[in-house]
Amino acid sequence: MSQRTRAREVALQILFEDEVNSRQTAEELTRFLHGRLNNAAMEDFSLGLILGVRRNQEAIDQRIEEIAANWSLRRMAGTDRNVLRLAAYEILFTETPYRVAINEAVELAKRFGSAQSSSFVNGILDKLPDDKAATSDA
Repeated sequence: MSQRTRAREVALQILFEDEVNSRQTAEELTRFLHGRLNNAAMEDFSLGLILGVRRNQEAIDQRIEEIAANWSLRRMAGTDRNVLRLAAYEILFTETPYRVAINEAVELAKRFGSAQSSSFVNGILDKLPDDKAATSDA
């Protein structure tokens, strides 16, 4: 597994946990990332993903719900919802190539989701336009 894939896994774990018990301090988050990744560059990468999703979650959630016909975010499994958020952030707000973000998300869904998660995630993300100009990381 690549270091970036591992960093995405850790980011997914934090985002999933945020829904139940958000890590309130930057120090707690930094300690957690260091304990899991022990690589400064990957800790920074993972932290950037986490903070980016948190900062842009409202816009990300809105885009996902626009695409996910007949599926509200509340109805989605927590793992699927957070894999989608993570990938949507990478597609819309970072320089990660569209297909790389989708592939990484599908792999996360296979590893942590249900038997149907990877198809569900792929189907939604495939409809998410690769249109970075429509959003900005403010």
